[in-house]
Amino acid sequence: MNHQNLEGLRDQVDELNLEILRLINKRAELVEEIGKVKEKQGVNRFDPLRERHMLDLITENNQGPLPQGTVNHIFKEIFKQALVQQQSNTKKELLVSRKRKPEDTIVNVNGVPIGNGTPSFIFGPCAVESFEQTEAVGAEIAKKGLKLMRGGAYKPRTSPYDFQGLGLEGLKILKEVGQKHGLGIISEITTPAHLEEALDYIDVIQIGARNMQNFELLKAAGQTNKPVLLKRGLAATIDEFIHAAEYIISKGNDQIILCERGIRTYEKATRNTLDISAVPILKQETHLPVFVDVTHSTGRRDLLLPCAKAAIAIGADGVMAEVHPDPAVALSDAQQQMDFPTFDAFYETIQKFMKNYEINA
Repeated sequence: MNHQNLEGLRDQVDELNLEILRLINKRAELVEEIGKVKEKQGVNRFDPLRERHMLDLITENNQGPLPQGTVNHIFKEIFKQALVQQQSNTKKELLVSRKRKPEDTIVNVNGVPIGNGTPSFIFGPCAVESFEQTEAVGAEIAKKGLKLMRGGAYKPRTSPYDFQGLGLEGLKILKEVGQKHGLGIISEITTPAHLEEALDYIDVIQIGARNMQNFELLKAAGQTNKPVLLKRGLAATIDEFIHAAEYIISKGNDQIILCERGIRTYEKATRNTLDISAVPILKQETHLPVFVDVTHSTGRRDLLLPCAKAAIAIGADGVMAEVHPDPAVALSDAQQQMDFPTFDAFYETIQKFMKNYEINA
């Protein structure tokens, strides 16, 4: 009789478990609807006043035998999961999300398909200093059969007294060098005001680390028909980085290249800390191609090659690095730019590395 009693009680518990499951899933459906309404209204997903109201209602109606502390803990976990659920649904809906678009986005620049499985390379000086300096670098790049070149015309610097770049004159030099050597030009634009005039001179708009959350610039770049190379901010989380890209794509421009360039940590051995794990995370979370800037992430010439190998091995769609005819006299970042012999050795070794590891070259 006792055994039958026990089984009967257990059957009731099983029925209650299923009923609780049904109710929790029903609640989850309502939470999804609430999330959609909040998104349309631009309302913050976490509402502490609403949570307090729900907890007060539960407290007023709790007749035991569970103590109130236990009941509060259970429902707080339910509330927490609801917030996670709303955030997860938002991620699925992002235009840059891999869940939204499973296939890779390929960005074509000057005949180079970026994101098709073959690593691409972008080289060039940190800053455009003169036509002669820029042309010399362009010639070295073209000599290797490469078709992309970077160069800074507008230079956002930590100190207002450091070299700020040649501005529009620098863009004109880049375009002339690009036309001479058949190179697509990538250059950083720092304000929406400079964007319109820059479009005639560059093939890719670079948005630098310090401007990753310059939302007006992101939106302005999204309204152009030029590819955008977006660098991760100095201390930006991957989620913040992805949402910065969403600003661009939300305005209609899906030709975006993400660029991991190192983040600021307590480590002083390198200029920044290269977050190499960001590459596969970004590849999984988004459909956009991902580059690694080995120059700004390390700030050290002696680390450029091993970090470039690591980037390619982990699945990056390309590598960016800086080259200068005479780094010792460079007007910016002298210690991290390669001279021409170092550039030759760097590129030759990378080509052998890709061949040895059967990476498409």
